[in-house]
Amino acid sequence: MFSREEERKRVHIIASDVEAMFWLEPEIELARNYRFTNRQLKDIDRLVEGYYDELISAWRQYFGS
Repeated sequence: MFSREEERKRVHIIASDVEAMFWLEPEIELARNYRFTNRQLKDIDRLVEGYYDELISAWRQYFGS
């Protein structure tokens, strides 16, 4: 999660030379992708769904409600 971007809740996934961003609300949705494969994106989407509550909780702790 990065500060000073759009207010909508989101999560960034970064690994070496690849990066993606998923919106968390109003629903989980791929916002951007830079070099992840479709297969990797599907796996990441499942992880984001699986950890959704923890991601929202971390967002609220960091940024407030």
